[in-house]
Amino acid sequence: MSKTFLAAAISAVVLAAIPASAQSVSEKLAPCLACHGESGTSQNENVPSLGGQNSYYLLIQLVLFRDKIRVGDPMNDLLKGVSDGDLQAFADTIAKLPPPKPAEGGDAARVEKAKALAHQNHCDACHRLDFAGTENVPRIGAQREDYLLKTLRDYKSGARHGYDASMADVLAPLGDADFIELAYYLAHSR
Repeated sequence: MSKTFLAAAISAVVLAAIPASAQSVSEKLAPCLACHGESGTSQNENVPSLGGQNSYYLLIQLVLFRDKIRVGDPMNDLLKGVSDGDLQAFADTIAKLPPPKPAEGGDAARVEKAKALAHQNHCDACHRLDFAGTENVPRIGAQREDYLLKTLRDYKSGARHGYDASMADVLAPLGDADFIELAYYLAHSR
């Protein structure tokens, strides 16, 4: 059992013992932040950092997880039965957390090569030039490298779906070596 799942499970059990009406948004968010990082920066492998994400994007993702349109452990179970109002409060609170800091160091030549690859494939069009995202497009700049790589692979394989076919279309001509470079670049982007 992973540390991430164990932390979420323990948090869920503890919170289940407290009457829902007595919980503040902070108390209800505790299981989320146990995995995604209290400061908005995840320290857990393949778990995204949520700090600095747009509230609208976060709300969409929370609804997708709650309604099992997007499937992922332990998200579906943790959000089961959560009200729309609470989801909005979660999204608004998380959006106020500071964005993660870019990964330290980095190979300048590798970053420049991947920057050109990102521009060539229009990553900077939807996700913005600073990769901070907007509305229903996520912040991907300074995201965890392992999470970015997993996400790119999942979009390519069809394991993860976007709102439309744009991600599948953009990634169709790219291979795993490109994904490795893009994830590296985005994790180091400032």
